[in-house]
Amino acid sequence: MTYFIDAWLDRPQPYLRIINRLTGHTCLQIEGNELEKLREQGILDIQDLSSPEPSHIKEQIRQLFLFCRGQAAQRTTQQ
Repeated sequence: MTYFIDAWLDRPQPYLRIINRLTGHTCLQIEGNELEKLREQGILDIQDLSSPEPSHIKEQIRQLFLFCRGQAAQRTTQQ
C-alpha cells in the first residue's frame, strides 16, 4: 500500500493524517493533545516523517499504526 501523509504540526490545533493514496481513505488520524502525547512518549518522531529516506518514514508509519491499533484494542477490552 502507498500512503500520503497530511500533517500540520506547528499550528494551534495540530493534526496528522495517514491516507491511503489509492482509495483516499483516512487510515489514521491523530489530533491535538493525543498527538503531543505521542511525541512526548517518543512514539512519534517528527524528524523521521520528514526524512528523505523512505525506510525511516515507512517505519514511523508502521509504529504509529501498531501503537494506535494497540490503544484501540485496549479501550475495547476495558469497556
